[in-house]
Amino acid sequence: MAREPREGGRGRERGDREGEELVDKLVAINRVAKVVKGGRRFAFAALVVVGDRKGRVGLGAGKAREVPEAIRKATDQAKRNMIRVPMREGRTLHHDVVGRFGAGRVLLRSAPAGTGIIAGGPMRAVFETMGIGDVVAKSLGTNNAHNVVKATFAGLKALNSPRSVAARRGKKVSELLGRRDAPVEGAVRETADA
Repeated sequence: MAREPREGGRGRERGDREGEELVDKLVAINRVAKVVKGGRRFAFAALVVVGDRKGRVGLGAGKAREVPEAIRKATDQAKRNMIRVPMREGRTLHHDVVGRFGAGRVLLRSAPAGTGIIAGGPMRAVFETMGIGDVVAKSLGTNNAHNVVKATFAGLKALNSPRSVAARRGKKVSELLGRRDAPVEGAVRETADA
């Protein structure tokens, strides 16, 4: 099935499939030059993140002689490469995780309600398009936008929800989590003896 090229300008929010609202954010744009006999030929490389603000997010990179064409190519690639990220209560991550890609290393931590998105520029774009509300993130390696975003995606792919872990281990979610307000066995005995 061949795709037809799109006509017209680039919108901020679009729905391609079944009323799906996608938000795209331009993370970085880079001008590159190729030296040829007559001088320099300039081209542009764009890095775009696309998400539905409901847990799906994608990353794309595109190169072209014109900026709008590079952004369009990157957006199309991001839509094709979308992943679903499990979120706790629809607002934060289930657990802390470290993502690595090349020299990029990022630490992603779950946060209590009301924290907001505490993250640098490239990571912030990923979390905003994904629809995450509370997260604390720190870039520990390079500050190259491509590597930071790819490390963030590596971390998000490594996330597990309690439901998926329970299914993999053949248990119920309640067995894994237990009751949060129940005291730990042995803790009461130790304090009584002391």
